[in-house]
Amino acid sequence: MTVEIIPAGLAKAESEASKLLTWDPENPVFWEKTAAKLAKRTLWITTAALTLSFATWFVWSAVIVRLPELGFPLSVSQRFMLTALPGFVGATLRIPYSFIVQIFGTRRVVAIATASLLIPSIGIGLAVQDPSTPYWVLLALAASAGLGGGNFSAFMSSTSLFYPKARQGTALGIQAGIGNFGVSIVQFLTPLIIGAGIFGPLGGKALIWSKAGVEKQLWIQNAAFFWAIPVVVVALLAAVYLRSIPVTASLKDQAVIFRRKHTWVMTSLYFMTFGSFSGLAASFALLIREVFGKLPGAPDPLRYAFLGALIGSATRPLGGWISDKIGGAKVTMVSGAVMILAAVGVMFFTSPTSMSEFVPFFAMMMLLFLASGIGNGSTFRMIPVIFPRKEAAPVLGWTAAIAAYGFFIVPLCFGWSMGRFGSPNAAFGIFAGFYALNLLLCHWYYARKGAEIPC
Repeated sequence: MTVEIIPAGLAKAESEASKLLTWDPENPVFWEKTAAKLAKRTLWITTAALTLSFATWFVWSAVIVRLPELGFPLSVSQRFMLTALPGFVGATLRIPYSFIVQIFGTRRVVAIATASLLIPSIGIGLAVQDPSTPYWVLLALAASAGLGGGNFSAFMSSTSLFYPKARQGTALGIQAGIGNFGVSIVQFLTPLIIGAGIFGPLGGKALIWSKAGVEKQLWIQNAAFFWAIPVVVVALLAAVYLRSIPVTASLKDQAVIFRRKHTWVMTSLYFMTFGSFSGLAASFALLIREVFGKLPGAPDPLRYAFLGALIGSATRPLGGWISDKIGGAKVTMVSGAVMILAAVGVMFFTSPTSMSEFVPFFAMMMLLFLASGIGNGSTFRMIPVIFPRKEAAPVLGWTAAIAAYGFFIVPLCFGWSMGRFGSPNAAFGIFAGFYALNLLLCHWYYARKGAEIPC
C-alpha cells in the first residue's frame, strides 16, 4: 500500500515524514525499523483521546440520576430519553466518522474531534446549574455529548491502518478497552467531584440536593466541567505529535464495503457485543434506581453502576488478545452464550421484595458486562481477518457506528418495558433472543467446520 505522509509543521515532523514514502506494516523489516514506533505513539495518544470521548459521551448517565432531587422536573421517560439521546447522536456521527480518516488524515481528525468535546463539557456544566433550564436545552446538550461517541469510529479506523493484521486484535483491544474505561471513570468520579466547589467562583454555585428529609450541597456542574482541561491537553498532544498516513481512498472507494455480505453479518455481531455494553452502561444506574429504588435501604445507583462499565472495559483487551491466539469466532461464540445465560438469569431478580435480591441481580448484570466486554474484543479482531486492509478500516468504523445505536435503543427498550409492564424483563427477553440469532450467524459463517471464512 503506497501512502503519502502529511508534514506536521515542525522540523522534526517534516524530517520523519520525508523518510516515509511507503506504508507496509505487514513487512517485518519495515515494521521494526519504521512503523512500530509511529504506530505505538499513535495508539497511546488516540487512546487517551478516546477515553475522554467516552467520558463525555456517558456523562449524562452519571448526571441524570441526581437531577430529580436537585429540583429538575423530569419524568421517568424524559430521564431515559436524556440518557439515550447521546447514544443516538454518537451512533449517527460514527457513520461519516468511519470514512474521514482516509480522507483527511489521522492527525487532523483526532485533534479536531478531541477539541470538539469542549462543547458538551462546558455547555452541560452551565445548563445544570439552573433547575429551570428548559427540557429542550437539556436535550440539545445531551445530543452534543454524542460528539464523544462519534470519535470512536474515526480513532479505531485509524489504528487499524497503523498495525499489521497479526497485532490488530491486541492493538484495537487495548485502544477500545482503555477508551471504554471513560465510561466507568465518569460514573465513578462524578459522586466524588460534585460534593465540593473544586473550581471556586468560576465553577458556579451549588444546588441543594434533597431526599427523604436529607439535604446537602452538590456542584453537579463539576461532572461536566471536570473534563475540559484534559480535553485541551490531549487535543494539543494530538495536533503536535500525531502523523497522518492517508490511504488513497475516496468515499466512493470505501463504499464498496456495503456490497459485502460479511459487512452486515459483522455489524450484527458487533451490535450484540458493543451495542449491549454501551446501552447497559448508559442504563445501569437508572435501572438500579427503578428496580430497587423504592425498597428500604435502596442502593445509591452511582456506587455500583460504574462497575459494569469497568468490567466490560477491562475485559475487552483480553478478548482481543485471546482472539489473536485462538481465533475471534470461538471467543465470540462463548461470549454470546454467556450473554444469553446472564440476560435470562437476571430476569429472576427484577421484581424484588427485599434488598437481598440485589446481590444476584448485580451478579447477573456483571456477568453480562463481562461477556459483552470480551465479545467486543473478539468481534473487532475478526474484522481485519475477514476484510482486506483498505476495507477493514471503514468496516470497523461502520460496525462501530451501527452498534453504538445500542446506547440509544437499550435505554428506550428499558423505558418501554418499565412503562408497559412495570418490569425490565420484556427488554431482557428481546436481548436474549437477539443474542441467540447472532450465535447462529457466527457459527454458520465463521466458527463451524467448513465455515465460509474461519477466523
